[in-house]
Amino acid sequence: MTAIQWSEGAPIYRQLKERVIAMMLDGVLKPGDALPSVRQVAAEYHLNPITVSRAYQELADESLVEKRRGLGMYVTEEASRKLLASERERFLREEWPLVLERIQRLGLDTAELLDPNSKWSAQ
Repeated sequence: MTAIQWSEGAPIYRQLKERVIAMMLDGVLKPGDALPSVRQVAAEYHLNPITVSRAYQELADESLVEKRRGLGMYVTEEASRKLLASERERFLREEWPLVLERIQRLGLDTAELLDPNSKWSAQ
């Protein structure tokens, strides 16, 4: 894991959970990969081990990781599929309406925005 800046707006265990989820979505953590141990994460980020355990437990409750007795926590085979589906659904429900509203407010042409040959496309 890389350096993390904790924000005041959300509990640290939730921020840690979101960081692990981001690593799964980015392919840094792949199905079958072991998560760093609770002790290792707690020591590295100066966290209470209970905080790390809570984040890991929520990941396990969502079947994104599984506990292997005596071995630790591992990313499940279905984690990336589940995450991609839930993140897409959340984007379409929460973020896309705001983006679409802004596009309309600015009078932008959605067809032109999506045209790979337009001046607005990513280069």
